[in-house]
Amino acid sequence: MSEEIKLQGLGVAPGVLETIVTLAAQSVEGVACVGTQGIVGLMQKNVAKGAPGVEVVVADDAAISVTLHIEVEYGKPLRAVASSVQDAVADAITSQIGSEVAQVDVFVDGIVFDGN
Repeated sequence: MSEEIKLQGLGVAPGVLETIVTLAAQSVEGVACVGTQGIVGLMQKNVAKGAPGVEVVVADDAAISVTLHIEVEYGKPLRAVASSVQDAVADAITSQIGSEVAQVDVFVDGIVFDGN
Protein backbone atom coordinates (compact mmCIF):
# COMPACT_ATOMS: atom_id res chain seq x y z
CA MET A 1 0.00 0.00 0.00
CA SER A 2 1.85 3.02 -1.19
CA GLU A 3 -0.72 5.58 -2.29
CA GLU A 4 -3.34 7.51 -0.38
CA ILE A 5 -6.58 5.67 0.32
CA LYS A 6 -9.87 7.49 -0.18
CA LEU A 7 -12.51 6.59 2.40
CA GLN A 8 -15.79 8.48 2.21
CA GLY A 9 -14.05 11.59 0.87
CA LEU A 10 -11.24 11.37 3.43
CA GLY A 11 -7.68 10.76 2.27
CA VAL A 12 -5.83 8.35 4.57
CA ALA A 13 -2.21 7.30 4.31
CA PRO A 14 -1.80 3.50 4.31
CA GLY A 15 0.48 3.67 7.33
CA VAL A 16 -2.33 5.19 9.38
CA LEU A 17 -4.55 2.13 8.92
CA GLU A 18 -1.64 -0.20 9.71
CA THR A 19 -0.86 1.78 12.86
CA ILE A 20 -4.49 1.65 14.02
CA VAL A 21 -4.53 -2.13 13.49
CA THR A 22 -1.20 -2.66 15.24
CA LEU A 23 -2.07 -0.56 18.29
CA ALA A 24 -5.50 -2.18 18.62
CA ALA A 25 -4.00 -5.67 18.46
CA GLN A 26 -1.23 -4.81 20.93
CA SER A 27 -3.82 -3.58 23.44
CA VAL A 28 -5.33 -7.06 23.76
CA GLU A 29 -4.24 -9.04 26.80
CA GLY A 30 -2.20 -12.07 25.75
CA VAL A 31 -0.74 -10.57 22.56
CA ALA A 32 3.04 -10.70 22.86
CA CYS A 33 3.69 -8.93 19.55
CA VAL A 34 2.20 -8.10 16.19
CA GLY A 35 4.19 -9.64 13.38
CA THR A 36 6.70 -12.37 14.00
CA GLN A 37 10.17 -12.12 15.40
CA GLY A 38 11.65 -15.31 13.92
CA ILE A 39 12.72 -16.21 10.40
CA VAL A 40 9.17 -15.65 9.08
CA GLY A 41 9.28 -12.13 10.52
CA LEU A 42 12.55 -11.40 8.76
CA MET A 43 11.09 -12.57 5.45
CA GLN A 44 7.97 -10.44 5.99
CA LYS A 45 10.08 -7.34 6.68
CA ASN A 46 12.05 -7.87 3.48
CA VAL A 47 9.00 -8.51 1.30
CA ALA A 48 6.30 -6.22 2.64
CA LYS A 49 6.48 -2.48 3.01
CA GLY A 50 4.76 -0.92 5.97
CA ALA A 51 4.01 -2.64 9.25
CA PRO A 52 5.38 -6.19 9.25
CA GLY A 53 2.66 -8.76 9.77
CA VAL A 54 -0.19 -6.36 8.93
CA GLU A 55 -2.02 -6.09 5.62
CA VAL A 56 -4.98 -3.76 5.12
CA VAL A 57 -7.02 -3.89 1.92
CA VAL A 58 -9.75 -1.40 1.08
CA ALA A 59 -12.36 -2.62 -1.41
CA ASP A 60 -14.10 -0.41 -3.97
CA ASP A 61 -17.11 -0.13 -1.64
CA ALA A 62 -14.77 1.15 1.15
CA ALA A 63 -15.11 -2.08 3.15
CA ILE A 64 -11.84 -2.85 4.90
CA SER A 65 -10.26 -6.29 5.16
CA VAL A 66 -7.39 -6.85 7.58
CA THR A 67 -4.91 -9.69 7.82
CA LEU A 68 -2.48 -9.72 10.71
CA HIS A 69 0.00 -12.06 12.28
CA ILE A 70 0.51 -12.17 16.03
CA GLU A 71 2.44 -14.06 18.66
CA VAL A 72 0.64 -14.98 21.85
CA GLU A 73 1.97 -15.24 25.40
CA TYR A 74 2.34 -18.80 26.68
CA GLY A 75 -0.63 -19.97 28.74
CA LYS A 76 -3.19 -17.70 27.09
CA PRO A 77 -6.05 -19.36 25.18
CA LEU A 78 -5.23 -18.88 21.49
CA ARG A 79 -8.81 -18.80 20.22
CA ALA A 80 -9.88 -16.26 22.86
CA VAL A 81 -6.91 -13.98 22.19
CA ALA A 82 -7.43 -14.12 18.41
CA SER A 83 -11.15 -13.40 18.81
CA SER A 84 -10.41 -10.44 21.10
CA VAL A 85 -7.92 -9.13 18.52
CA GLN A 86 -10.59 -9.35 15.80
CA ASP A 87 -13.03 -7.38 17.94
CA ALA A 88 -10.46 -4.76 18.98
CA VAL A 89 -9.25 -4.17 15.42
CA ALA A 90 -12.78 -3.92 13.99
CA ASP A 91 -13.86 -1.53 16.76
CA ALA A 92 -10.76 0.65 16.34
CA ILE A 93 -11.17 1.01 12.58
CA THR A 94 -14.91 1.64 12.81
CA SER A 95 -14.56 4.26 15.54
CA GLN A 96 -11.51 6.05 14.11
CA ILE A 97 -12.10 5.82 10.36
CA GLY A 98 -15.86 5.28 10.20
CA SER A 99 -15.69 2.60 7.53
CA GLU A 100 -17.18 -0.87 7.54
CA VAL A 101 -14.82 -3.71 8.42
CA ALA A 102 -15.59 -6.69 6.20
CA GLN A 103 -13.22 -9.12 7.88
CA VAL A 104 -10.28 -9.42 10.23
CA ASP A 105 -8.13 -12.53 9.73
CA VAL A 106 -5.75 -13.26 12.61
CA PHE A 107 -2.91 -15.76 12.28
CA VAL A 108 -1.17 -16.95 15.42
CA ASP A 109 2.39 -17.51 14.24
CA GLY A 110 3.98 -18.36 17.56
CA ILE A 111 3.89 -18.59 21.30
CA VAL A 112 6.23 -16.45 23.40
CA PHE A 113 7.57 -18.02 26.59
CA ASP A 114 8.59 -15.81 29.48
CA GLY A 115 12.40 -15.74 29.53
CA ASN A 116 12.67 -15.12 33.30
